[in-house]
Formats: sequence, structure tokens, C-alpha cells
Amino acid sequence: MAKTKTYIPELITHYNEKVKPLLAEKLNIPNAMRIPKVSKIVINMGIGDAREHSNGLKNAVQEMTLISGQKPVITYAKNAISNFKVREGDPVGVRVTIRRNKMYDFLLRFITIATPRIRDFRGLPSKGFDGRGNYNFGLTEQLVFPEIDYDKIDRIRGMNITIVTTAESDEEAYELLIALGMPLRKRKSSNETDENEVAA
Repeated sequence: MAKTKTYIPELITHYNEKVKPLLAEKLNIPNAMRIPKVSKIVINMGIGDAREHSNGLKNAVQEMTLISGQKPVITYAKNAISNFKVREGDPVGVRVTIRRNKMYDFLLRFITIATPRIRDFRGLPSKGFDGRGNYNFGLTEQLVFPEIDYDKIDRIRGMNITIVTTAESDEEAYELLIALGMPLRKRKSSNETDENEVAA
């Protein structure tokens, strides 16, 4: 019986064949095991109106499942926040962590399909790095993902996306994401300003 061909995401092949040799040379990393890579992607979507809108939580879970390819977990308020009418234990968001093949598939779809759908897009902000080689940015609406049907959503929801890497510095992480095709703006000097949220 013929063996079933193992699925390998296109972006993994690109990373192994093109990105790793490029980073080894550009970052002067002789040890192949030290070359930075993406380890996971975490997506958070807030649903602060879940108490007022009974379907809000259900719809957010469905949308996040479509966007990420797996079912998210619900996050709950750890403390009461009276200004936002949030009580301790209220559902306040949904979060998903994607790894391995699903992570690379999501990243490729985001780069090639979602970002061109962002209105007035001029590149992702370059100041979203956290000092430890991870990159954070926000989206103002879920409609940039083609899996989301405009006619079926109940409201516009933003989200925060964190790309966690094995890079040992922000510079290494920046070069990794650029090599993977992320449309990042050029890094600016410390006295220049940059927005950390992308208007969709």
C-alpha cells in the first residue's frame, strides 16, 4: 500500500530552503540550531459586551475558529472593573494558540491574503517587538480575513496577535519576519514615532 504523503506547509519549505541560509549569513549565526524561527502564534479577541449581547461570545468563538483553524479558549475577568461593568468571572475574550502546521498556514494566509485587504495599508508597525524577540500588533476588525462573511457578523471585533519566536533579540526577530514575507515597516530610530495598531 502506498504511503500517504505528509503535508508540509509552503511556508515551512520556504523557511528551510531560503530563510535559514539567509539568516545564517545575515545574522552571522554558524550554528544551525540557533537560527531563529517562529514557535507559536497567539491571537486574542476581546468581547467586553458579552453580557449585553447573548450571542457575542458564541459568535466570537465561531469567528476565531474560522480565522485560526482551531477552537479557542474563553478568557474570564480576574477582577471586577466597575467602569466597564465587568464583574469577576465574566467572559471577556477568546484566545487561541496555534503551533506547527496550523501556525505556518495561518501566517501565510495573513501575509498573502489578509494584509492586502487592510484599508490604507502601509505596512505593519515596526515597534511591536517586546525586547525578547516576540512581535505584537493589533487589528481593528476581523473582516480582513476572507473566512469571515460580512453578512454573518453581529459586530466589528478587533484582535491582538503575538508572534512568538526563538530569536534572542528584536533585531533577529525583525530579520526573521521580513525573510518570511511579513510586510513590516522599516525600523525607525528611537526619536521617531510609530503606531502599533493597524487600521483595517
